[in-house]
Parts: sequence; structure tokens; C-alpha cells
Amino acid sequence: MFDKPTLNTNERPAYLALADELIRYDTTSSRSNLGLIEAIRDRLRAHQIETLLVYDRARQKANLFATLPAFNGETNGGVVLSGHTDVVPVTGQNWSSDPFDPTIRGDRLYGRGSCDMKGFIAVTLGLLPDIQKRRLREPVHFAFSFDEEVGCLGAPLLLTELAERGIRPAGCIVGEPTSMRPVVAHKGNNAYRCCVKGVAAHSSRTPSGVNAIEYAARLICRIRDTADTLRRNGPFDRAFDVPFSTAQTGLIKGGVAINTIPEDCEFFFEYRNLPSEDPERFFEQIARYAREELEPQMREVSDAAAISFEKVGTTLSLDSAEQAAITRLVRTLCNDFETRKVTYGTEAGLFSQAGIPTVICGPGSIDDAHKADESVELSQLAECDQFLRRVLDTLTAP
Repeated sequence: MFDKPTLNTNERPAYLALADELIRYDTTSSRSNLGLIEAIRDRLRAHQIETLLVYDRARQKANLFATLPAFNGETNGGVVLSGHTDVVPVTGQNWSSDPFDPTIRGDRLYGRGSCDMKGFIAVTLGLLPDIQKRRLREPVHFAFSFDEEVGCLGAPLLLTELAERGIRPAGCIVGEPTSMRPVVAHKGNNAYRCCVKGVAAHSSRTPSGVNAIEYAARLICRIRDTADTLRRNGPFDRAFDVPFSTAQTGLIKGGVAINTIPEDCEFFFEYRNLPSEDPERFFEQIARYAREELEPQMREVSDAAAISFEKVGTTLSLDSAEQAAITRLVRTLCNDFETRKVTYGTEAGLFSQAGIPTVICGPGSIDDAHKADESVELSQLAECDQFLRRVLDTLTAP
């Protein structure tokens, strides 16, 4: 059993107490996030701020959106501070302390989500008293989503609702961990499920069967061959540490016995595309190979044999416009003008596609996310707090 230390928040910034509260909610993507969302809603209500909750179909999860209007009542324009509330599982990880009972050791805050990205959300909420003292000439918006970690499933529902309500922010800062350095681009990630339907038979009668595993293997090899071509020939973007689009197969299952020709095989693969590349072009190459070469061979034995695909997750790529006001603002406030692009995905591409120019900048390092003893430096949270206060200064009337 883990000891249960409680953060001593005496003489500490408000965001540390808020981080403690948020991390204690187990919002692993397989679970509901309503407890956390409702706690944030109630905190905002205590500050006389109304919130919009946008639920999933089962009403077990929700996005939250709130606006602190400008002094003249204007709710359009301004800046969105965006973060996701779900976290990745801790199953099988060897933690030094309870992942959902945050603790400070040395100069770091430990706990699941401390880095990715409840630390950022806590800092934004800690700004509430300061924001309400200001005479804002442009509004500030909070956007907190669900299920980012499993394919950015929540944010599209929220953005659709905002569009229907005519809510049009001028820019967005997504607070994913970037060590408080502006990130202006990331790759897209496209996840697919492939089901190969063969024909079962005794293994001594191979001509009468269609081996689903073997045809799946041919597809997997084609995916690898295509990935190798991208690695050799590009296109390339040298600002990324992996400067080309990539593809790989991550999961596979099939068959029931060694002496039975497998009737079914299922596998999952992904394609991480440069912002300049259309992911549908890659997918169509794979689907065409299945449709034009493999399925005709399979159907020489049985018309029931087939290959089907399903897209199970999408993270849109981001390529921020350097001339956008939010890009220039974040670069100036961070005094950082390096073109920084990352291979991991975020919800920033969704905001950008919705017509909201977006930059990524948040506390902590992505290297500390998703693993045992996830943590964030206290100095990073303090730097984020100072940065966001500088953002508020630019939105405050003289």
C-alpha cells in the first residue's frame, strides 16, 4: 500500500492546490470524467461564470467551455486556453507513489496527469481571481475536453457546438507539455482497423481454405514497404526530429489452432503524416492493394472472403500560420522564435481546422508524460503561470 501524503499548500500558489484536486480524479480514458468536470463547473459558478457542457452520447463524459467576457460584454474574439482532462492508464507501471494521490518530492509534482495535462489546467483555473479583477478588452475562454488520449474524440463535439452557437475565438493556446516553448506544428495520426475474412479448413486441406493470417501478413508487409519508401524518398520536413511520414502495424490477432486454416485475422495500423501530406493518399494505396490484388485471389476459393477497413482514430496535423496573431503573441511573450515541430499529436489541429489559429505551449516535458512517476517541475508551473499572466496583460484594457 502507498502512503497517502497530502500537499501542504500553505504559502504556495493556488494552482498547486488545484493540481492536487484535479490529479485525485481518476480520469483514465476508459472511465468517466464527470466528477472532475462538475468540480470545475462548480468552481466557475462560484465565480459567477456560466459553463457549457457538451456530453458524449452516453452522457458519461463531457467537455467544458466557459467564457469570461470583455468589459463591454463581448464574448467573441479573445484567446482560448485549452486542455484535455483524460489521462492514460497506470496499469502495469511501477510507480513510487500512488499515481492518483499527488505528492511533491524535491522540485517536482508527481502524479498521473501532472504533466499531461492537469498541471496546465490547474494554472488556468488559478488565474480566475486575477482575470476577474481585470478590465478585459477581449474575452478569455476555457476549453477542457475528454478522450484526447484515445483519438481526440471529445473536442470535435465541442467545436461543433461552438460553431452552431456562433462562438468565434480569435486564437487558442493548447497547453500540452512543451517545456514552455512554442510549438507551431505536429504530425497527424490516423489509426485503422483491418479485418481479413478468410475460409476455415483443416490444415491438411489448404487448397479449400483461405488463410486470413497469411493475407493479413501480405497487407502488413505492404504497409511496411510503403513506410520504407517514405523513409527513403520523403517528402521531408527537417524541422521534425523524424522528418518524414511514418507507418507501422501495432496489434494483430487471428487463428484458433495450428492445424486449422484461420478464418479471421484482425490488425491495427497507423499512419503519422507530415502536415503537408494527405493521409487519405496513403490509405488508398493500402486499400487499393487489398481491393485489386488480394481480394481477387481470395475469391478464387470463396466469394465470402473479404478485406475490410475501419478508421478508428484521427488526430489532425497542425501547421500554424506564422503570421497569425496568436503565433506572434506566444513567440513574443516567450521570447522564442525557433520553428519547433513535434511528432506527437494534440487537439491543436482540430481548433485550427475549425478556423481558430492555434499554438501549443505548456509546462513540462513530453518525455515525462505517460510513464510511471509522471511529474512536472514546479518551476515549469510557475513559468506557465507567469506566461499566462502576460497573455492576460495583452487582453487587458488600459
